[in-house]
Amino acid sequence: MSASPDTTPTIYEWMGGEEAMNRLADTFYGHALRDEILAPVFAGMDAEHPRHVAVWLSEVFGGPRDYTAHHGGHRHMATKHLGRGITEKQRRRWVDLLLDTADEVKLPTDPEFRAVFVYYIEWGTRMALIYSGANPPPVDAADIPVWSWGQTPPWVPKPPKTP
Repeated sequence: MSASPDTTPTIYEWMGGEEAMNRLADTFYGHALRDEILAPVFAGMDAEHPRHVAVWLSEVFGGPRDYTAHHGGHRHMATKHLGRGITEKQRRRWVDLLLDTADEVKLPTDPEFRAVFVYYIEWGTRMALIYSGANPPPVDAADIPVWSWGQTPPWVPKPPKTP
């Protein structure tokens, strides 16, 4: 992207905004609930879960700060993963299915967009794995990370708590 920062769209805008996010989340969770590996993770899922994930991802990719304003921000999202015991196999399937769904719902396929998109999805799912594990880091009130073109937010890992 060679446009000036004032005219460069956010990742959220580039991918199609709220409509695209909702389409991605609705289609993805429709598949996840029927997926042999992921269905157990989402059994009993609240009907609003896909919408909450769409709002989270919107903020992550530079859209409205609605997850922070209306859903409790990073702290709330992180606590939703505590004790869930997500496995690497489930994490990997989530990533694969989301990327397949991105193709299905026709999100942009340009390498620049997909690189940023995949980077966050990998990072975010690995954080979910860490938070869901036996020895998660402290859940703090950090801001929701925002991914943009050619950069990612800094993250300084905290040492795990010792038992």
